[in-house]
Amino acid sequence: MIRDILLMLLALFPGLVICWYIYHLDKYEKESRLHLALTFLAGLLATIPVMRIELWAANAGWDDPRHLGITLFSSFIVVALTEELAKYLLLMAYPYPRAFFNEPMDGIVYAVMISMGFATLENILYAGKFGLGTTILRAFTAVPAHASFAIIMGYFVGQSKFAATALQSRRLLALGLIVPVGIHGVYDFFILQEAYEELMILALVVLGASIYLARQLILDQQERSPFRDK
Repeated sequence: MIRDILLMLLALFPGLVICWYIYHLDKYEKESRLHLALTFLAGLLATIPVMRIELWAANAGWDDPRHLGITLFSSFIVVALTEELAKYLLLMAYPYPRAFFNEPMDGIVYAVMISMGFATLENILYAGKFGLGTTILRAFTAVPAHASFAIIMGYFVGQSKFAATALQSRRLLALGLIVPVGIHGVYDFFILQEAYEELMILALVVLGASIYLARQLILDQQERSPFRDK
């Protein structure tokens, strides 16, 4: 019993730490903790239908890691598009149209809260199924990857709300979905395929590049904050 509790706490830890970190990087105009908690909860609940879709696809035969074509479809469509689209729709449905979404940095903050809700429940489910080793591995790979993809999504979505023209806004919104789906798909493909073991190393390259890019996007939004000098 105690071991199970510790395992669940370990599964919870990385997502909550990332939420805390992003909250403190939002330096100039803090978001309401209620809104943050609601977006986190929405992301958590979205995990259930998404994982059902992924389970259905696996049962239908779309999870053969030996077949590169099937793995490409599974990585980019079954996993990346399904997961990122769910997060994107939640971001657009709740925080994006609200008055409290009042600077581009908010796109990053709320996207991360949704993504960490998703990643946290996913982590708990994986911990219960695969145990301690997988939970520790995911703390340094899957959870930071979800956070990085969310920051990239939130950057474009946040920029779109304050774009100068409707055309610019639409383009940024499109990038807010296309770019994280693309990066997520590439990352998953390198992990899921079993045809060439050496390609799995490239997943770490994609993860490292995503984390670096995410950090640069956060710094950019901090510099651009309209509340910086107030």
